[in-house]
Amino acid sequence: MLSTTDHSRDRVGYKYIYPVISRRSGGLSVGINLNTNNACNWRCVYCQVPNLTRGSAPPVNLKKLQTELEVFLRNILSGDFYKAEKIPKELQKIQDIAISGNGEPTTADEFEQVVDVIKLVLNNLSLLNETKCILITNGSLVNRSYVQNGLKKLALINGEIWFKVDSATADGVDRINQASGNELSTLKRLDIAANHCPTYIQTCVFTYEGEKPSEVDKKAYIKLLQEAIDRNIPLKGVFLYGVERPSLLPEASNKISKLPEKWLLSFAEQIRSTGIPVKVSV
Repeated sequence: MLSTTDHSRDRVGYKYIYPVISRRSGGLSVGINLNTNNACNWRCVYCQVPNLTRGSAPPVNLKKLQTELEVFLRNILSGDFYKAEKIPKELQKIQDIAISGNGEPTTADEFEQVVDVIKLVLNNLSLLNETKCILITNGSLVNRSYVQNGLKKLALINGEIWFKVDSATADGVDRINQASGNELSTLKRLDIAANHCPTYIQTCVFTYEGEKPSEVDKKAYIKLLQEAIDRNIPLKGVFLYGVERPSLLPEASNKISKLPEKWLLSFAEQIRSTGIPVKVSV
């Protein structure tokens, strides 16, 4: 049975398509994995991708993607998928199509064309604009023209961006995402994203080697949100969530654990003090 603790990419035997029960979506999410080579330009310490490598997505077979997505969605709509997976009645609804997977999806050169494929399939199945379409991204490549073109098209098909911001400090980005960045670069990328497509921030919090995020970390995060408001960056909200599955990175093995629900709820209240809505997934 599908659950929030099983996000296997090969569950249904397709190259690009996989189903998950998503805490943030609140039910069945149909994932699109463009990074079939397990390559990403970041290396987040909580990552659950096996044998993750640094790099970009390989060439995308758009025809195969279209066929897999249409066949799988038809299987869901017919009810056959629910019978095979024994999914509870209350979860038997497609919450969204999520461009996510085993790495940063915007590293795929065909990203814009992938959005075109999603639109075509949803239109064929009379689901266009009825089904949410999500891009889950670290936002590192939003300055590229092909990504911006894809974001504009995503916005036109009931799309939104879930933009990863796990830390608002350079040290935090280096430690958590094993990438370079700072408050200013994050704000610039958020500004570009949010002005091309409705954008939510998604933030993963956890204890690392027994340590909770510090007061310095939390204050920097709130400051970043306030700066985004001051710059009129049109953010839709924040998804705050804790870890659910163990990291598969060898350098993070047994170093990450869940924060208490009370901690997440308290931090969520601090975020709400800025006026930005927050959804918490513990």
